[in-house]
Amino acid sequence: MSRGAAFFDLDKTLMAGSSGMVWARVSREAGMMPRRQMAKWAVDHLRYRLRGASDEAAAALLREVRDLLEGMPSRDLERLGPQVLAGVLPRIYPQMLDEVHSHQDAERATFIVSAAGLELVEMLANVLGMEGGIGTRYEVDGAGRFTGRLDGPFMYGEGKVEAVRRFAESHSIDLQASWAYSDSASDLPMLRAVGNPVVVNPDEELARIAREHGWRVMRFEKLGRRLAIAGATLTAAALGGLGSVMASRRRARGKRRSLR
Repeated sequence: MSRGAAFFDLDKTLMAGSSGMVWARVSREAGMMPRRQMAKWAVDHLRYRLRGASDEAAAALLREVRDLLEGMPSRDLERLGPQVLAGVLPRIYPQMLDEVHSHQDAERATFIVSAAGLELVEMLANVLGMEGGIGTRYEVDGAGRFTGRLDGPFMYGEGKVEAVRRFAESHSIDLQASWAYSDSASDLPMLRAVGNPVVVNPDEELARIAREHGWRVMRFEKLGRRLAIAGATLTAAALGGLGSVMASRRRARGKRRSLR
């Protein structure tokens, strides 16, 4: 018998910021990511926090991730899972956990749907007590190494809603009796595929569309811009850039004192 479910985007919807940035930081600390790549992603993350997702940025990020993973043993990435999870969990919005629990109390299954890697999405869903996760799967060869290719669709835009529809069909889920949550206009296909779309801390375009259609809007990230700037500052510190900046400021203050 068909039933309703609730599908939650991850980045900037279920959690503050980007799970990819947490993964990048952990990868950098493990020596698996070049400093230059980390610095670029820090800038991209800041843009994402301020402006939301875009098709061009998502495609570019996918290419960079695939290039980075190519030839890497999948076991090495799996071992980063607990550290990535430890970085993501404190960023989960309490308000969104309340939404998850309310759906579960109404006998609706809850799922994370994200462009993030399938392993992280499934692990996070399990820890949060949700019923499952749908994420991007990367191909692994017979030797246990990433090939640099996808093993299925990229969970973004149309790819995400296609996966949700297949999932719903195989699990006897009625999408018209279901809910979907997202912050970004890139998820409009998924939002329009269900009977109950909900927008969370929406970007400008999604907020406009939600007003036109009378969709429910949840807003609670009032300090989003400050959080973005703070995140960029912390990333700079991790890269050693902030230390150089602070040292320069101290030298400048010392010179000013000597001139008095």
